[in-house]
Amino acid sequence: MPELSHRHRMLVLAICCMSLLIVSLDVTVLNVALPSMQQELHASVAGMQWTIDAYTLVLASLLMLAGSTADRIGRRKVFTVGLVLFTIGSVLCSLAPNLDMLIVFRMVQAVGGSMLNPVAMSIITNTFTAPRERARAIGVWGAVVGISMAAGPLVGGLLVDTVGWRSIFWINLPVGLAALLLTLRFVPESRAPRARRPDPVGQLLVIALLGSLTYAIIEAPTSGLVHTLAFSVIALAALLGLLRYEPRRDEPLIDLRFFRSVPFSGATVIAVSAFAALSGFLFLSTLYLQNVRGLNALHAGLWMLPMAALCFVCAPISGRLVGSRGPRPSLLIAGVAMTVSGALFAAFEAETSNVTLVVGYVFFGIGFGFVNAPITNTAVSGMPRSQAGVAAAVASTSRQIGGTLGVAVIGAALASGIRASAYRDSFVAASRPGWWIITACGVAVLVLGALTSGRRARASAERTARLLESPEIREAAGVGA
Repeated sequence: MPELSHRHRMLVLAICCMSLLIVSLDVTVLNVALPSMQQELHASVAGMQWTIDAYTLVLASLLMLAGSTADRIGRRKVFTVGLVLFTIGSVLCSLAPNLDMLIVFRMVQAVGGSMLNPVAMSIITNTFTAPRERARAIGVWGAVVGISMAAGPLVGGLLVDTVGWRSIFWINLPVGLAALLLTLRFVPESRAPRARRPDPVGQLLVIALLGSLTYAIIEAPTSGLVHTLAFSVIALAALLGLLRYEPRRDEPLIDLRFFRSVPFSGATVIAVSAFAALSGFLFLSTLYLQNVRGLNALHAGLWMLPMAALCFVCAPISGRLVGSRGPRPSLLIAGVAMTVSGALFAAFEAETSNVTLVVGYVFFGIGFGFVNAPITNTAVSGMPRSQAGVAAAVASTSRQIGGTLGVAVIGAALASGIRASAYRDSFVAASRPGWWIITACGVAVLVLGALTSGRRARASAERTARLLESPEIREAAGVGA
């Protein structure tokens, strides 16, 4: 990639952030619209889970393929295709005649989305090469998540109440088209110096693992033990197949050597935990505010605004903190805040009081605002620039796996405890296991943040980077310096 001026680099960052905005906004807006969609499409709790998880599942399955493909054939090229597919998928979702077709069209969206965030992060990583400048750029990137969380509930609530839930997909059109035109004009093409071959067997194993595991969890409350065990066995077999097959390939889909880096492994688990907490938090909060308290979509969005606003405020602060003092302070703050938030709901039924409800939302907004920048920075900073696309894709995949599992596990726990004849009365009690899971995710962020950001962890990252850059490994993997 040619050296760009500061102004041009800022423009590239803005274009990449536009892609993140539509993908992130789609998640928060959809959560606000869930009750309206549930009523119009006559969907069960499991049906609502699938409208979210069909998207995150496909996204998680294809992110690593998209990252490695972008490194191979060109990042701008893949990014452009992703914008086109995501925009088309949004149009199709707005026209879905029933729940089944909505789920299918959400999967089309996800195919395009898989080509956006990891590829955009790879473009940013190769555009901002100085560590401190890159950390600040990633802080801006994280702030966009905050913007989407702040705007999503309000914009989504307003659209749902005035036009209908289908309109939530329309907002992707102008942003997607603008990002597409700007990408073609201003984003330079870049790729890894030497191409890596595809890994179709590894890709199929990833799809089998994530798909069967998610299906087993979501359908467990209604499908019976035998059905659940069958899909669980498929997931286990796919996992064992990945662990056996991938290390034997010269150019694997998942380079397991990445996980020799303690910070990288820690960032992966932290990403799963944080995004499982986020997806479960939004899922439970939206259903409670609208189905139990009886609020409309806009008022529910206003109640969630404290969480979104704090996330928006804290994300760039976290980015600057990572740039100046490393990831540990941000991860510790995030872990404490998310744990406190989850515990307020799990142990003290915070949702039953207006004051504690707002306090719980504030703490979660602080926690999630601080967690995103250190995850991304840790994932890409210890890896060679030649493999930035794959490293960023693994980090993004971890987020989506967390989001998928959060909705699947917490939704399944909720569905098991709800009595249809007494929905409102049983919801608070049925949501308790979900809030405890969210609390456990906060504890995981706190503990791993403390363990994976010290001197030994940084030494581990340096050893892994040297291994990945050694001439013998580069020659075997087909990756240039």
